[in-house]
Amino acid sequence: MRDEYIREAQKVINDPNILINVVSRRVKQLRRGSRPLVESLEKLSPEDIALREVAEGKISYELHTA
Repeated sequence: MRDEYIREAQKVINDPNILINVVSRRVKQLRRGSRPLVESLEKLSPEDIALREVAEGKISYELHTA
């Protein structure tokens, strides 16, 4: 994973645990064939795509309380 993508994503989701959960869920979706929500001229890993999606505001999340 690229450090700059991690830093940009952390500006949007500053809780590391939530960021990890959001990115890991999205990576699973991408590996199962979901289309990326961001475009890139280079081949990115699913992890980098997910981080860019978070950083660009393409992915949102909700916290559920018990």
